[in-house]
Amino acid sequence: MLLTVAVGNTNIQVGVFAGTGAHAHLVHDWRIHTQPHLTADEFALQLRGLLGPDIDQVTAVSGLSTVPSLLREMREMAPRYFGPGPHVLLEPGVRTGVPLLVDNPKEVGTDRVAHCLAAHENYPDGPCIVVAFGTATVIDAISAKGEFLGGVIAPGVNLAVEALSEHTVTVRKVELMPPRSVVGKNTVEALQSGIIYGFAGQVDGLVERIRAEIPGFDGPDVTVVATGFLAPLMVGECRTVTAHHKYLALDGLRRVYERSRRVGKGRH
Repeated sequence: MLLTVAVGNTNIQVGVFAGTGAHAHLVHDWRIHTQPHLTADEFALQLRGLLGPDIDQVTAVSGLSTVPSLLREMREMAPRYFGPGPHVLLEPGVRTGVPLLVDNPKEVGTDRVAHCLAAHENYPDGPCIVVAFGTATVIDAISAKGEFLGGVIAPGVNLAVEALSEHTVTVRKVELMPPRSVVGKNTVEALQSGIIYGFAGQVDGLVERIRAEIPGFDGPDVTVVATGFLAPLMVGECRTVTAHHKYLALDGLRRVYERSRRVGKGRH
């Protein structure tokens, strides 16, 4: 089985896949809090606790990290605790088959590359727009050919909540959920409305601008897919989102791993 690990700034998404290609399926998945100062041994201990007896069936690791310190630890952890592999860590220089049509491809986060690959493979009938609701809200455009065209990065929902509570004396953190109405009848509902509907409006506005600006993105064949740990909260409030894929990053890592194996065997 293949262990996939996507380390974000706030959360680590972990998944185990059985099978390959069209027969691949996600057997288990977990989400844990990111601790940027974990050592390779501590990281492995967390994963072993999640995997339990299934750990003996893991033969390879495919991972990415937007936290540089954890990428270094994962590079050490994989061969030490999960055998010789082959293991694949998604970082600059790894062949993914995704053309990065931007000014500086090395600046593109590896999570965005994984999203791009998985979105194109899962929704191949036209262009895609990926909306990743995480620490930041990231909206990326992928052509019908699977090319990464660039995107938009905005502060995430949780950052807005923290900023409000930190810099406004009379405002406290609230539970993130849709209020009874857009016009809140109390402070909590007013905050919930501003955060939930405000961010939904932001996403819809940006998606509409992308569709209007990029040739070929104005037709009915465009898929707008949401992912990220806050996607379940936001999908129902964004009128432009047409699909939700909870495991887009993990699926992208699986596909990167399988492609690296094909390339290693001389097949492209």
